[in-house]
Amino acid sequence: MANQKLYAGVKLRETRTRLGITQKDFAAKLGISLPYLNQMENNNRPVSTGVVLALAQEFGFDVTELSAGDAERIITDMREALADPVFADAAPPLADLRLTASNAPALARAFLDLHRAYRQTHERLAQLDEALGRDDARVRPSPWEEVRDFFHYCDNYIDAVDRAAERFACPGGNRGDPMALARKALEDIGITVRNDHNAGLRRFDFEHNVLTLNSRSTPATQRFQLLHQVAIMKYPDLLDATLDMARFQSEEARAIARVGLANYFAGAALLPYQRFLDAAQSTRHDLERLIDLFGASLEQVAHRLSTMQRPGAKGVPFFFARVDQAGTITKRHSATRLQFARFGGACPLWNAHHAFEAPGRFLRQLAETSDGARYFCLAHDVTKRGGAWGAPIRRFAIGLGCEVQHASQIVYADDMDITRASAFEPIGISCRICERRNCAQRSVPPLERRLTIDPNKRGILPYEVAE
Repeated sequence: MANQKLYAGVKLRETRTRLGITQKDFAAKLGISLPYLNQMENNNRPVSTGVVLALAQEFGFDVTELSAGDAERIITDMREALADPVFADAAPPLADLRLTASNAPALARAFLDLHRAYRQTHERLAQLDEALGRDDARVRPSPWEEVRDFFHYCDNYIDAVDRAAERFACPGGNRGDPMALARKALEDIGITVRNDHNAGLRRFDFEHNVLTLNSRSTPATQRFQLLHQVAIMKYPDLLDATLDMARFQSEEARAIARVGLANYFAGAALLPYQRFLDAAQSTRHDLERLIDLFGASLEQVAHRLSTMQRPGAKGVPFFFARVDQAGTITKRHSATRLQFARFGGACPLWNAHHAFEAPGRFLRQLAETSDGARYFCLAHDVTKRGGAWGAPIRRFAIGLGCEVQHASQIVYADDMDITRASAFEPIGISCRICERRNCAQRSVPPLERRLTIDPNKRGILPYEVAE
C-alpha cells in the first residue's frame, strides 16, 4: 500500500511564526531551499521525511502534530454543517473539504461561524424569539458554543494551566494530598473552609471570605471543588492571560470559560500530568485502580485521560463523552479521528447508550465508523445522588475509547479479537453524514446519496439508499 503524502503547510507556518524566524532562516535550519519551504508551506508539495526529522532534531518538534490537529475536526464539522437541508443540492465532495481544511482553515472556520449564525437566526424565527425585538439581537455564537469550540480546537489541553496545576499538586516534586494542599492554600489567603449540607456543591462568600462545601458530596467532588476555588483565588493572572488569548466575543463566554479553566486546573491538580500518565501506563488504563490511586471519580479519571496530549509526553489518544438519558452529549472531547456530532444526537449504535441498561458494569465494544477507522469503546453509567430523600438524582453514561491500534495498552481489551473484521460493529457520527446504506437505526437519509422509493416494496426503511 502506498504511503499517504503528508501536507502540513499550516502547521509549518504556525511553527515558524511561533519561533519568530524568517522563511530563509527556517529553510536553512531544515536544510532545504527557500523555494522548497515556500512550496511546502503553501501545500504545493508534501512535507518530506528529511524535513520531519529536521523539525524533531532542530526544534524538538512533536512530529505527530503534523498529521493531527485541526484538519480532521474541521472536515467533520463542515460535513455536519453541510448536512443542513439548505445545502441539499450544493454539498461539495469530501475531497474539496479536505483541501479547504488543509489549505484554508480560517476560511473553513468562517464558514462554520456563518452557518452557526444562520441556524440561530432560523431558530429564533421559528420560535418567535423575543430577542428579535431587542437592540442586542445581533446574531452571534452562543457563549456556551463559543467556549466549547475553544476547548475543542485547543485539543482540550491547556499547557500553562496544566503545568501550573502540576506544580501546585507536587511541591518539591512529590505529589501531596490535594485536599490538604488546597485547604492550606486557601487558609494562607484568609479563606475559611466550612461544610454544610445546604451549600449546593460550592458557595463562596466574598464578604466574609468563607468557602462552604456540601457535606453530602463525595470526597472526590469536595476535593475538586476546593481545587477549583484555588484556581480562582490563587491563579487569576494565569486564567486571565489564557482568556485574553481566546478573544471571546462576549463577557458571558469569558465567564463560562473562566469556570472551565478553573475546572481544568482542578482536574489537573487532582490528577497531575506525569504521575497520572505513569500510573495510567503501568495499570494499563485500569479505571478502577486509577480511581483508588488518586481518590478521583470515574468521570474525572476518564476525562483526564482524554487530555493527556502534552507535546513530547503524550498518552494514548482517547475520546471521552458524557451522555444523558435522552442521548444528548453533555461533555465531549476527542484526541482521535472520531468527532462527535455537533448538531443533533449521537449514533444510537454506540455502546454508551446501552450503559443505562447495565448499571455498574463496564460495557465493551469494537466499533468501525463509515470512514473505515476502528475503535475500542468502553462505557459505564454514572449516578449522582442528591444525598437526601427527595433530592434530585442525575444519571449519565461515560464513553471512553481509542483507535484499535492502541488496544494492547488497554486492560479491558485483552480478550477481544481485534483481528476479526466481523467483530467490529458499524457506528456513525450522525445520520445525515453517515453513508451506511442498510442501517436499521437510521433516522434520516444520508445527505450525499440518492434515494429510491418503491411503493410496492418496503424494507426496514421506507426508501433505499443508492450505491
